Amino acid sequence: MPAPANGETAPKSVIVTGGASGIGLAMSRYFASLGSQVAILDVNTDSGAKVAAELATEYPQATVSFKQCDVTLWDEQAAVFQEVYHGHSDRIDVVMANAGVSEQGVTTIVDLGEDTPSPPKLKSLNINLIGTIYSVKLAVHYMNKKPQDGGLSSRGSIICTASNAGLYPFPLAPLYATSKFGVVGLVRSTARAIEESRIQINALAPAVLETNIGGPDEGFISKMIVTPMSTLIRGVADLIADPSLTGQVAEIHGNSVTIRPQHEFVDEDTEKNIEMFWNFAKA
Repeated sequence: MPAPANGETAPKSVIVTGGASGIGLAMSRYFASLGSQVAILDVNTDSGAKVAAELATEYPQATVSFKQCDVTLWDEQAAVFQEVYHGHSDRIDVVMANAGVSEQGVTTIVDLGEDTPSPPKLKSLNINLIGTIYSVKLAVHYMNKKPQDGGLSSRGSIICTASNAGLYPFPLAPLYATSKFGVVGLVRSTARAIEESRIQINALAPAVLETNIGGPDEGFISKMIVTPMSTLIRGVADLIADPSLTGQVAEIHGNSVTIRPQHEFVDEDTEKNIEMFWNFAKA
């Protein structure tokens, strides 16, 4: 493996939430293949421990560990981040805020047959958005502990898993779409607040990938145009390799990684107001 650039000498310290299956497993495998120190965070103790052991055997140059973690619980996630930070020689370089679930094919925000309205189930919001917010908060905290004068162009990279359901209307699962729209907004709005600290934050917006997120009935996948996981991993590598990329959303589709621009300002007055909000925040 080539020597790390930009003053880096140690293997990267990486956290992958939801790292024991699906997209997260592909991410964990990728970083293990680079010889990184990889901490897999997942609620599934059995599969998490098994995956960590398998990756450690397959990639002996890497250090792979499993930490049981429910990302929706602040105290639990904070404790695990602290443990990983100290266990990885007081550094965290990359955080893949990836843990996520779908609405399992049935949304609870629309039920036109109900006599009495029932509360919607918010599990997808709690995991996909609230859990990601917690991960971003913790990532920024620990990455900001890295010395400013280390000759590094980037002191850390945060990559959040959104979805193309966070870019387009997705009536099958409005709450899932809401969570992913929220991740896109989180990334785009946080980037400028941390760029002076030289911490990157970006998002992945994958199309249909063959994962386990859709629930037990995956028959419909055979009818879909499926994007290979290798395209997503290429997107991860591209975002980490370029420290100038921050606040970006990389749509992962087919064999392409497309950086999606944010909405254009509707007029100059709106752009001026948004800039004034930012200047007020810095004052």
